Amino acid sequence: MTSFWHPFANMAQVALEAVSIERGEGVYVYDTGGKRYLDGTASLWYMNVGYGRTEIGAAMAAQSAQLAAYHTFGDFTNPVAEELCSRLAATAPIPGSSVFLASGGSDAVDTAAKLSRRYFAQIGQPERTVFIMREWAYHGMHAYGTSLAGLSPNLEGHGPMVTDVVKVPHDDVDALADTIDRVGAERVAAFWCEPVVGAGGVRPVEEAMLKQSRSLVADAGALFVADEVITGFGRCGDWFASTRFSLEPDLVTFAKGVTSGYAPLGGVIASPRVAEPFWSGEGAVWRHGYTYSGHPVCCAAALANLDILEAEGLLARALELEAEVMESLAALTDHPMVDHIRGGVGVMAAVQLNSTVLASDPYANVAAATAARQAGVITRAIAGGGLQVSPPLTITRDQLDELTAGLRAGLDAI
Repeated sequence: MTSFWHPFANMAQVALEAVSIERGEGVYVYDTGGKRYLDGTASLWYMNVGYGRTEIGAAMAAQSAQLAAYHTFGDFTNPVAEELCSRLAATAPIPGSSVFLASGGSDAVDTAAKLSRRYFAQIGQPERTVFIMREWAYHGMHAYGTSLAGLSPNLEGHGPMVTDVVKVPHDDVDALADTIDRVGAERVAAFWCEPVVGAGGVRPVEEAMLKQSRSLVADAGALFVADEVITGFGRCGDWFASTRFSLEPDLVTFAKGVTSGYAPLGGVIASPRVAEPFWSGEGAVWRHGYTYSGHPVCCAAALANLDILEAEGLLARALELEAEVMESLAALTDHPMVDHIRGGVGVMAAVQLNSTVLASDPYANVAAATAARQAGVITRAIAGGGLQVSPPLTITRDQLDELTAGLRAGLDAI
């Protein structure tokens, strides 16, 4: 029996039997019984540089010995937080951006949401409170992020939370334009956009559509928020998908790949437009922040992780893997349970089960994921009846084929 209440879990079932992972190496993790699994999901999308990178642990230990933690409220700072923010600003989609640090992706989303409304209040447009989000969206699990979700199960049973949230289809620019007109452009604070929808089923859209959406939001005078918690730091073949697609977002949320999960860290990159009323003239106090904003040990982990991404050319490798992932998974298209493979942008894909299978068992992808794990490959059931594929950026082609074989074994088993 356990006292640990797992996230996103039915504890009546999990408490009876759980998979305890005790170590990792490269693209593999091992449970307490010694069984090896190829991690086809990079844990929760974040293990970009792979497991066992002792240089990251060494950087954290060295920083902990010097200064483990100190807050950054008011005028306090520390050298590693300053260095990390300078480095992130240098890779930001818009030059001259500022960086607000938090402890993870959900923090980042709530920060960006509050900042969007606070920004407009600061410049004399407090009526701009409406958020437009997309179907299938996932933006973390704090109150703002849950309210912005395009996944209805995440909203159930919590009662009313954040208001003035409007949903549009994830792939319909005309619907976005109509919604802006219906709500009133003068009331829209921000449009929330994952450049590639992640947990909602790995749903890329055409680059032209992303740019058209960006243009509509700019014309409305609203903010374009790129949620890059999943897509950042190499996952889409560049530091940010927004850079790859030239989206020039007003705000970028980040987490996960910034440390490859070696320490909890996230944040928001704010364009000069958004930062200006807080940083110029008399400025303004934004009463928002977290105990661990700018945590020195977490920042040290991020800096070491960014060093690895650069030194090993993993952003360029992700562009190579973009094709290799789809080529390997194409072998599953002849499986009677598979409808199609979705992806083709960076190291992100979904094996979509067909509608007949899902009609008879809406949780068939859950069963397939469990069976694949028994075959030695970890995947996850994701929204819409798919199986997640998002391995570490260090994976080889042979290991990709091993991943595909494990998925096939899981599908065969059910």
